[in-house]
Amino acid sequence: MSSGAADLIVVGLGAAGSAALYHAARRGARVIGLDRHHPPHDQGSSHGETRITREAIGEGLEYVPLARRSQLLWREVERESGETLFSATGLLMISPPGLGAVHHGKHDFLERTIEAARAFGIDHEALGPAEVRARYPALHPRDEEVGYFEPGAGLVHPERCVAAHLALAARHGARIESGEAVVAIDTLPGGVRVSTAVACYEAEQVVVAAGAWAPGLLGGAYERRLALHRQTVHWFAPADPAAFAPGRFPVFLWMHGRGAEDWFYGFPEISPGAGVKIASEQFARSTATPDDLDRTVTRDEALTAHGRQVSGRIDGLPDAWVHSSVCVYTTAPESRFVIGRDPERERLIVVSACSGHGFKHSPAIGEAVASLALDGSTPPILAPFGPDRLVGP
Repeated sequence: MSSGAADLIVVGLGAAGSAALYHAARRGARVIGLDRHHPPHDQGSSHGETRITREAIGEGLEYVPLARRSQLLWREVERESGETLFSATGLLMISPPGLGAVHHGKHDFLERTIEAARAFGIDHEALGPAEVRARYPALHPRDEEVGYFEPGAGLVHPERCVAAHLALAARHGARIESGEAVVAIDTLPGGVRVSTAVACYEAEQVVVAAGAWAPGLLGGAYERRLALHRQTVHWFAPADPAAFAPGRFPVFLWMHGRGAEDWFYGFPEISPGAGVKIASEQFARSTATPDDLDRTVTRDEALTAHGRQVSGRIDGLPDAWVHSSVCVYTTAPESRFVIGRDPERERLIVVSACSGHGFKHSPAIGEAVASLALDGSTPPILAPFGPDRLVGP
């Protein structure tokens, strides 16, 4: 069966897909959203209770406009939905100066972050190790480590954000079909057909924002060059919860070595008994498809992460394991975004891979992708991220 023509189909309703669906529907487009699960869900990359959001982006100056626009859009979505999505807890970054630490494919991440803050006039402070210890007694940087503090940064709640975008999209007339796995995307004269296990949907264009499922759906160079990496996040019970409460404890990133895995990040305890969330990034374990992903995390795995990252750096956060979770990164070369019109299939817009640092940018990505689809030209904010470099020779 063929299920009604539309202006736009969005495949994948996680962070970017839900935002694109909302912004397209808000503009009056006839849009259909498809997801193999029931978003928000815990099978992809858009879950885990909290995500960091910051404006000074060490991954590159080209990301800063996305981050700054997104923080404005979070507030707009909050007003329209009535939900609390963003909390400005402040962000603290700790690193030895000149370490040359690699983070999301970039060296000298601390220095690049400071450069971005200065270039865009983003409010920030430089803190010495004694100042960090005085302000946040639980944190113990070494004497050779320094801090960068961004007061306007903080955290967003990913499940709430996805749910709010989808609810607002539906309010603006979007049709949402969840629990349907897309099995094929075909180009037609003047449009596209997206087939699921139960129906076929036709539209003028399609946005593929399917995260870890995107390489398999897109095929070709995407399947060859995008990698899937298993990630774990862990929650530990603090000895004194008040010391880790929002307002007293910041969101943080701590780089202590030169390697891509020699750093970790964390959050305040967002609700009593929830635990303090701690995570790093892992690239040693890859998976061929998201269905092959090992979603089991053992206590030993969590305690190993605690011993490697937390021990000796954070006081009052013992290895009292609460629980852990798994997500998957879809990583592009150099950890750069891949967003734009496919160079070989003009009616197909790719929104992947965000390489583990995309959630903070997702509202602006969704807005810009809706503009690309409905207006026809690439918004300048997306120009640095086109898939040509991935697909081309």
